[in-house]
Amino acid sequence: MNIVVCIKQVPDTQKVQVDSETGVLLRDGIESKMNPYDLYGLQTAIEIKRKVGGHVFVITMGPPSAKEVLKEALAMGVDEVYLLTDRKFAGADVLATSFTLSQGIKSIGEDIDLVICGKQTTDGDTAQVGPAIAEHLQMPHVSWVLQLIKIDNDSITVKQDLGDFYAKTSMKFPCLITVEKGVFEPSLPSYRLMKQTKDKEINIITYDDLPIKDEKLYGLSGSPTQVERIFEPSFNHQRERFEGTSEDVSAKLYQILLELKFIDEEKQL
Repeated sequence: MNIVVCIKQVPDTQKVQVDSETGVLLRDGIESKMNPYDLYGLQTAIEIKRKVGGHVFVITMGPPSAKEVLKEALAMGVDEVYLLTDRKFAGADVLATSFTLSQGIKSIGEDIDLVICGKQTTDGDTAQVGPAIAEHLQMPHVSWVLQLIKIDNDSITVKQDLGDFYAKTSMKFPCLITVEKGVFEPSLPSYRLMKQTKDKEINIITYDDLPIKDEKLYGLSGSPTQVERIFEPSFNHQRERFEGTSEDVSAKLYQILLELKFIDEEKQL
């Protein structure tokens, strides 16, 4: 089985700054990290490989500095990594980003069975890139996957969070899923693998390597989205105090955790 995991390098802080004139996120001097949701995608791929075998590819789109998250992925146990990088990709919105990633996946040159994405990124929060990749690749997809129920050589069955209820969904390969946190607990990068893979090749994919070469489809030129306003996030320090017996307080807290989906009620039964 050939599995591709899409990951992204994001700012390692919530205290971001925005250029008031251009609306662009100021990244200079900000530490970066792997998008937290992508860690769950990586671990999902690794667990599937352990169960049914296969080969795990990882791809990211970004500047040369994004090699660091690819090195982290290698230290977690993936097989090959790819960096999509080119000035022509700059300024991409969801449509252009997903199209570029779909072309990058095609450039790997293998028949891909499963594409895995994290639910969303912490810098964009659109949760649209994964499903859009599936559309570009013309494959079925399921979002908000909480659990892998069954996987075999030709299909996958998952538990999906649809907000007010859960759904059990099965798909034939090839397909795409986006995963929620908690689907698997991410492993820490292995020091042994870090040493073994420190000189492992990071494959570079540029515009000239892609199957479709039309500059109008990439980067700013391929981005129809117009952002009306972008601003620095505000922080809410609101507190709520519960009073009553320990049973009353516990029941109120439990209900809030259920509403926030920090607790899976089905798993408590």
